[in-house]
Amino acid sequence: MKTKIMQKLGMSWLILLFLSLPALAQRDTLVQVSTIDALLGGLYDGSMSIGELCRHGDFGIGTFDKLNGEMLVVEGTVYRVRSDGGVDIVADSETTPFAAVTFFDAELQKQIPAGTDYQSFKQWLDNLLPSPNLFYAVRIEGRFRFMKTRSVPPQHKPYPALAEVARHQPEFAFEDVAGVIVGYRSPAFVKGIGVPGYHLHFLTRDRLAGGHILGFTVDRARVTVDQTADLLLRLPETSGFSGMDLGKDRSTELKQVEQEHR
Repeated sequence: MKTKIMQKLGMSWLILLFLSLPALAQRDTLVQVSTIDALLGGLYDGSMSIGELCRHGDFGIGTFDKLNGEMLVVEGTVYRVRSDGGVDIVADSETTPFAAVTFFDAELQKQIPAGTDYQSFKQWLDNLLPSPNLFYAVRIEGRFRFMKTRSVPPQHKPYPALAEVARHQPEFAFEDVAGVIVGYRSPAFVKGIGVPGYHLHFLTRDRLAGGHILGFTVDRARVTVDQTADLLLRLPETSGFSGMDLGKDRSTELKQVEQEHR
């Protein structure tokens, strides 16, 4: 009888371990909704709920249905930086057409030299990272002498391309501001799928302002990095995505949208 009980207990532990494996594997995975080229082409209809997105990670960036603002996921809370510069906490029922999240686990921490600007920061951190061919979640927290951001207003059908929206996007400038930067450093080979290099969003410490980063200068700040080699891509099962021409090279459009200064 004792042997049978032990066998049943052993089988139960095996079942529990098997069921937990997907969750364990996913914790160190970058989960992305749709592709950057689809977003560049004007596919702004949300395809995943914010509630489902948060089951895949507690850290990340993206945007919302109809391109309604810039997304930051910070410690499991989803924030929207609106086109008027204000910030909302977003309900689980809202949706996203493009986002990337992961569960953030700090692996590398460094103090950033004072006076480092955005361009210098990218070169500085690249020299510290073990490989340019992996994905890195990047979190920076501290005070900045200068911060320049932008956000985008909600769009209406027929949707214009993102490069056109970016020409008229509101921009915001901050001086002597404290807050957190959230985003990713991605490999060059993700061209068309994600944003190669750095893609970062900012949120002030009081959670009242922020946006997609165009430039900054560090006063006192620390960077924390989480490396991952796993990417899970969730493509929209919609007629808009299925019928879209994704063969076009949109590198120039991406540069226009992501550029640091206009």
